[in-house]
Amino acid sequence: MQTVQLSITDGPYAAAVREALSRSCAWHVESVDHADATQQCVLVLDEPAFAGLPLPLSNPERIVLIAHKNPRVLAEAWEAGIVSVISPTDPISTVLLAIMAAALRVANFHAGASASEICPTAGSDAAPISPSKQPIGPKRCKTQ
Repeated sequence: MQTVQLSITDGPYAAAVREALSRSCAWHVESVDHADATQQCVLVLDEPAFAGLPLPLSNPERIVLIAHKNPRVLAEAWEAGIVSVISPTDPISTVLLAIMAAALRVANFHAGASASEICPTAGSDAAPISPSKQPIGPKRCKTQ
């Protein structure tokens, strides 16, 4: 079961996210006043909670930031390495999608690079590139 820490000051919004998470998947949701960045879980933060985090962030890809379109906050999030920034006016389904994506990034990080590689390993057989049947006779080029 994946843990999600919610550090959102807007009570009704935090309750809506918590309820949506409980309906969508098996999540362990913790509502906290101050996010604990030392835990290896998804952190869903608003602007005040983000401002309270110590920089540099450990594994910033696991953070979902809920922020208004404030250029200063967005620049700080970019510089911190946060890849998921959601507006408070976005639908709750978008917030859930961002949380699920962050959870996948956390899982892939813990599984290690070898489990998430796209390239084949040295011991695997390569797929044939050429067709199995070779054309009969030479190919001719038509000019005219």
